[in-house]
Amino acid sequence: MTPGSALDSRYAWWRLAASVVISALGGIGMWCLAVALPAVQTDLGVSRADISFAYSMNLMGFFAGGVVAGRLVDRRGIVFTTILSAIGLSAGFALAPLTSSLALFAAAQVLIGFSAAATFAPLVADISLWFAKRRGVAVAIAASGNYIAGAIWPPIVELMIRSYGWRTTYVAAAVLCLLTMIPLTLALRRRAPDHDAPGAPVGAHRSLAALGLSPNALQALLVVAGLSCCIAMSMPQVHIVAYCADLGYGPARGAEMLSLMLGFGIVSRVASGWLADRVGGAMTLFIGSTLQGVALVIYLVSDSLTSLYLTSALFGLFQGGIVPSYAIIVREYFPAREAATRVGLAVSATIVGMALGGWMGGVLFDLTGSYRAAFINGIGWNVLNAAIAWWLLSRQRRVVATA
Repeated sequence: MTPGSALDSRYAWWRLAASVVISALGGIGMWCLAVALPAVQTDLGVSRADISFAYSMNLMGFFAGGVVAGRLVDRRGIVFTTILSAIGLSAGFALAPLTSSLALFAAAQVLIGFSAAATFAPLVADISLWFAKRRGVAVAIAASGNYIAGAIWPPIVELMIRSYGWRTTYVAAAVLCLLTMIPLTLALRRRAPDHDAPGAPVGAHRSLAALGLSPNALQALLVVAGLSCCIAMSMPQVHIVAYCADLGYGPARGAEMLSLMLGFGIVSRVASGWLADRVGGAMTLFIGSTLQGVALVIYLVSDSLTSLYLTSALFGLFQGGIVPSYAIIVREYFPAREAATRVGLAVSATIVGMALGGWMGGVLFDLTGSYRAAFINGIGWNVLNAAIAWWLLSRQRRVVATA
């Protein structure tokens, strides 16, 4: 099979399906604590800011893991990296229930986040190597695995915690990751096509020099964009369960809203992939960022149960395409041999944004007694993200106009 015939092939779509399932399973490492926040806070006897810090440690581990896993995939392959991820997730979920202090619990969260990272950006980068004509759609679907996790795990985790407690829930997650992820990894054993080999299709890489940017300058720009968009994104995603509990609606309603938000995010991600195949990554990023800002403003003035359900669905529908846009931009401007490392850096920056935003939300809540200031903070960071997307888009248009 030539490199060109492997691209967009039937096997490529089967590989995509396996990647999505692995990502959805590993995604429990990112979404479990978002639901468990109130229960763990009460059990450990800590403040909202303290438990938000533990969540931030989970995401900081996710950031570090995304960078390390990206480089590891470029050197050792996706199978080796994913097996390590399954083992690490199982160990982290098994250790967390044994702790009785915030420091030890946060340390376990670092391991969980670090291990879960290999089931997101590295899988997205890997699948981008198997598609050419439908790369945008494929990348978006691969990135949806994380949102599928966000759609299915919150109600399951909330029910488990309510019935058996958060410690038993974490042990169950440890067993699940170990027994399911490793067998699924076998579907990824085939090596990716060599895009530099004879017969491989010529990539449509755009010129960084024409933009007046070095590779590292564009990478840095994507890192800042990822950081800012997800500080904004974190307010609803991290704190919606606690927000609903504070309003008197209960954590179960918040878990339902989180599930609804991320379920609509799946639709948004697939639609953004279709859009990216037609208008490019930068335009897709700008559209998603602008719409996310609109949804955050609506959150700021919504506190009834019905309006929160509707706004959560709207937020998911608007913001789901933002993160995959970074992977599309990377594949537009960087060679395939750097895909996992570059995508890992860009997407992992979004995790730092989630970590900082989640912590900021907790601190602002403790200072003010409400989440209003936290929503305003998110809107400000969203403006920065939209400005970066607009700047990059304007540079692209200037290059086309002068060509």
